[in-house]
Amino acid sequence: MATVQTQKALLLHAEGGKYSVGDAPVPRPGPKDVLVKVEAAALNPIDWKIAIPPFSGLIQEYPFITGTDGAGVVIEVGAEVTSLKEGDKIVFQGWFSNPLATLQQFCVVPAEITALIPDNISLDQAASVPLGLATVVLALYNQHPGYPKTLRYKPVWEEGGSTEFAGKPAFIIGGASSVGQYAIQIAKLAGFSPIIVTASLHNTELLTSLGATHIVDRSLEPDAILAKLPELTGGKPLEFVYDAISLPETMPLAYQALAPGGGLVITLSDVIPATLKDEGDRKQIAYVFGNVHAPENRTCGVELYKRLTEWLEKGIIKPNTVEVLPGGLAGAPEGLERLENNKVSGKKLIVRPQETA
Repeated sequence: MATVQTQKALLLHAEGGKYSVGDAPVPRPGPKDVLVKVEAAALNPIDWKIAIPPFSGLIQEYPFITGTDGAGVVIEVGAEVTSLKEGDKIVFQGWFSNPLATLQQFCVVPAEITALIPDNISLDQAASVPLGLATVVLALYNQHPGYPKTLRYKPVWEEGGSTEFAGKPAFIIGGASSVGQYAIQIAKLAGFSPIIVTASLHNTELLTSLGATHIVDRSLEPDAILAKLPELTGGKPLEFVYDAISLPETMPLAYQALAPGGGLVITLSDVIPATLKDEGDRKQIAYVFGNVHAPENRTCGVELYKRLTEWLEKGIIKPNTVEVLPGGLAGAPEGLERLENNKVSGKKLIVRPQETA
């Protein structure tokens, strides 16, 4: 592998520009890293958003390589790595630094935030997992001291973590989104019941298979959705709401649905109208940055990846339905355009970097 110096990558040459396929150097792993031949990479909204402000502030250099979801084969291990070997198939999350990005043919990743892919999961399916699952797990379970973007619930992997919320209702807005699907599954694992989600009704079968108990048509007016909730919860207060969409149209609904003293997760900046907020309601809002590479997220991310292989193998966590785009990395720009125009529902778009011409 050391003789291979260049590779194909999806490149952004300037802020506000368009992605195109070009040549990039093959990165080298550090002592705690592995070099991965990226077989599958998923597309996410952040991949188009990062090209423009404010998210472009994350970019350290141009040309920039994007990609935060990956699966592939280990082809080189760092000197201090003992948990992986060449030939292992792993799933992992990318980062906003060219060597760590997934929309290229080869990348590096710290070994401690990888998981082996079990035989029942394909590489394409595995690539749908990292960002979506991290965006849920970090929001609920990150215990980093002084870090405000988490609800600090007891993790499901700790004693009592899967029973603390047993029988308490959960409300998830955007259940068919990638993040929403993982929110449903973690809510189920944590014991929440019933699990009420908003989604297009054609996704009912998919979402009930993941653990949702009630599907509310997302096209209903917010007041109509709020009116339905007391009946669906059996009159119990909604102490946990996850807004996987987090737009100005959904955040007010999420906040109003939440009971006093409850916890709300949003995935974008808080735009809940101040007129709805009352300090006396003690509602906690967690604005999550769903990436395990971030220093404040790393410890929780390591705990997640210790368990991910088992969760996938046992079906505790099921990957998103995937659509593989043709043309390798060359298919990514069109896929990102579909994401930007809200033309994707209930599935994850995947590219195979090795199929790039």
